[in-house]
Amino acid sequence: FPTNIFVILALIKPQKNMKSSRIFLFGIALIVATASPAQFLKKLQQKAEQKLEKKVDKEVDKELGINQNQPTQTQPGGQNNPSGSSSRNSGGNNPSNNSGGGLISTPPNVKQNLSDAEASYKKNNYSEARYAVQQAMLGVELEIGNQILKSLPETISSLLKDVSSDQVTSTGSGWAGLTIQRKYQDKKDKQLTIIIANNAMWMSAVNAYMTNGGYAQQTGGEQNWKQTKVKGNRAIIEFDKSSGYKLSVPIGQSSLIVYEGINFASEQDMIKAAETVDIDGVKKMLGEQ
Repeated sequence: FPTNIFVILALIKPQKNMKSSRIFLFGIALIVATASPAQFLKKLQQKAEQKLEKKVDKEVDKELGINQNQPTQTQPGGQNNPSGSSSRNSGGNNPSNNSGGGLISTPPNVKQNLSDAEASYKKNNYSEARYAVQQAMLGVELEIGNQILKSLPETISSLLKDVSSDQVTSTGSGWAGLTIQRKYQDKKDKQLTIIIANNAMWMSAVNAYMTNGGYAQQTGGEQNWKQTKVKGNRAIIEFDKSSGYKLSVPIGQSSLIVYEGINFASEQDMIKAAETVDIDGVKKMLGEQ
């Protein structure tokens, strides 16, 4: 045998009596008779590694004072907690929260913040004055967003509005980041999402479409997007087999309306649904020219 086999044999703990030793040696002889030298070496190496791992684990447990017969405690979710410490709602005697109304969406009080801004300005506390002005602006934007939502139709193309999906968000930075969203859907699989936003990236993409020509074609001649008009406003309409129609209508210098239609029958059906929205009224509320 190769010399390293004897090293491996030395790692295997000898048996305590002659009978066990004979059985052990007979097992080795059987392996030698039925396997190649490489297979024999691999089997001996694996057995030596297993014995060595068990011995090391036992010594580590002994140093850490761990009783191997003691069952391991597990937190809810199946994650072990070796430190034994408990976290919030992680089990033990801690109750799970099953009540509470959550947080109430309360827009900033515009008048109060303007008063606070004026008072802080008179005291030369400019940081607080600026903060109060920003909060007042945020309150104005959220109020405008809510008014635009109220102006949108109750139904579009026989789709009912989903009030639970209404969203108005703003960064309070002079219309930058103002987003208004409303969804319309039926009981089947048809849906229309309207997004009114001030978004520089979206506007740049739409302007690039406007600049680059009338339409683009995919391989095979299938039209992917093209320019169109919605109530006299220039627009871009796109179609994707997986997501449906997307109609982007710039309104003014910095705002646009995006319609996303799922399972609409045709391009004309999509544009007809978009024309239901009072685009000029939305422009006026946003202060766009």
